Amino acid sequence: MLKKLLGLVFLVGLHTGVIAAENLYEKNYKAQNTSNLASLQANPDTKIYVSNHKDDDNISMLENGYDMMGTSGFEGFDVAPELALQHAKSIKADTVLIYKKYGSAKTSASKIQMIKEAAKKGGGEIDAENLTEEPTQYKYFASYWAKLPEPLLGVHVIKLKNAGGAEESSAAEKGLTVLAVVRGSPAAKAGLMRGDMLLKINDIALGKPEEFSTVVNKFQGQNVAIQYQREGESKTTQATVNRR
Repeated sequence: MLKKLLGLVFLVGLHTGVIAAENLYEKNYKAQNTSNLASLQANPDTKIYVSNHKDDDNISMLENGYDMMGTSGFEGFDVAPELALQHAKSIKADTVLIYKKYGSAKTSASKIQMIKEAAKKGGGEIDAENLTEEPTQYKYFASYWAKLPEPLLGVHVIKLKNAGGAEESSAAEKGLTVLAVVRGSPAAKAGLMRGDMLLKINDIALGKPEEFSTVVNKFQGQNVAIQYQREGESKTTQATVNRR
């Protein structure tokens, strides 16, 4: 299911050491979803993955039928990955993706440079503490995901804003841009693709993501005509909206 997540490697052989009392993933967690999103399973078998392609991963998760519950971000030293898994289980996430990047530390090269600069100044003193090796600090980020029910239509949409921050208002730029299309969904079967701009469903204009959800709910179980633009060209397709 997650085979298209670029660069993802399933974490095996997790540490068996004692987990620290303070869980930084939990402490720095920020919910991204206001509808109390969680796994459809009472006791999900939460998976944990590590990657370094966050943007690609986000799109791939949406395409695979997941939605983001929230994120954690912080800087720290050696933070065990099972802490992210522990928190993911506590909030009933199906999947947690973690990212770790080099932060800051005094390197051997920086210490040598410090000695050279002191020598240029005629043998200036160097504090011994400045020559002490320090542990490496990393930047950590985690995203938590829940598998969604079968979608009604199967597209994630956004309203693009112009450079000034205001929503575009010209006739050519109205509509909602497709961020991701869920695989196997009615939208995918209708040929919609990421980057398309949805304009109307059954002649109902689409201006805001909330309006889109209302319109899709209205036509559950029905065949609808979808007007959209792709690379500036106007197109129409048909899709049968699922029913819940």
